[in-house]
Parts: sequence; structure tokens; C-alpha cells
Amino acid sequence: MKKNLKPYIVGIDLGTSNTVVAYCAPGKKRIELFEIDQLVGLGQVAARPLLPSVRYQAADGEISTADRQLPWPTDDGGTVTLTGKLALDLGGQVPGRLVSSAKSWLSHAAVDRTAPILPWGTDEGIAKVSPVEASASYLAHVRAAWRYHFPQAPLEEQQLILTVPASFDEVARALTLAAAQQAGLPNLRLLEEPQAAFYD
Repeated sequence: MKKNLKPYIVGIDLGTSNTVVAYCAPGKKRIELFEIDQLVGLGQVAARPLLPSVRYQAADGEISTADRQLPWPTDDGGTVTLTGKLALDLGGQVPGRLVSSAKSWLSHAAVDRTAPILPWGTDEGIAKVSPVEASASYLAHVRAAWRYHFPQAPLEEQQLILTVPASFDEVARALTLAAAQQAGLPNLRLLEEPQAAFYD
């Protein structure tokens, strides 16, 4: 099968609470929301317009492989982590294992934003990640879900725009780009959120 010659135009809002993706197909004018496949319950996958921007750092043996299986292969790297709706729900039960507000941490100049500091204030026995790594995991999830639905048009080959707050300084912008690169999305353009709203 041939790949699309013209790219999709894809906008990603890597939000503090939720990640949202909108796109316009080649040659079309209509903008559509991309529904993101995610775990919504143990062993239950559904496509939703919002991907909660959270990670749940599961304890050893807490969640079976079958209960965390997505429609695409995943590599936990030894640590079981979940993103999306199920992660949010489990984090409500065990908040000490929930990584949240990574976007806000990217702009927090008083901490090392590349160090494994999240979940903030939890016990040393819980696996931690940096705000950059957490942000990268949400983008990697979006990339995998997109590839599942558009295998002939990988996300990294599309015209990508990622929104950032106007308050982000140069370091926060650079770290956002680093997260995107870590997620396998090295070529994208940053657009300030007020400017994106103006264009809309």
C-alpha cells in the first residue's frame, strides 16, 4: 500500500489535565477530533476525545498483562505504567502513584525538570519520572494510537503543531520539544495557545 503523499495537518494540545488531538485530512477543509484509544477499565479499551494527561505507576503484580493490553504492542521497560482514563481512575484510589500536571512542572524553574521527581512527594519505593518523560509518554501514546488507525500515515510524517502556553519560557519550550523528540515526534512546530485560539 502507498503512503499518503500529502500530509495530514495535526494539532496537539498537550494539556495539563487532558491531551486533545485534532486533524484535517489531505485535501479536506473539515477539522476532526481524533478519538484516542485508551484503557478505560481493566482489560477494557475505548476511543475517547480526551486522553487524561496522567500516568499511573503501578506496583509490582498490581495489574496483569491482559488487563493493561492496548490494541498495539507496548513496552513497559520493566515498570508497569498506564496513561489515560484508567490511570486517572486508579490514581484517584492510590494518589501517591499518580503522575499529573507534567505540563505545569515543565515551566517550574525551581526544580530540575529533567530529573525523576514525579509523583511529587511520594515514597522512595515508587518509580518516578521527570516532567519531560511524563510528557513524552502522553505523546508516545497519541503516536501509537494514530499509527493504529492510520498505518499508512505515521504521525511523525504529518504536519504537526503542538500548542504551548504563552507563559512558557525558552527552557520550557525546549523541554517540550525534547519530550516530543523522545516520543518519536522530532519534527513539529510550537504554537502559543492564545495565537492558536486567535486562528480558530
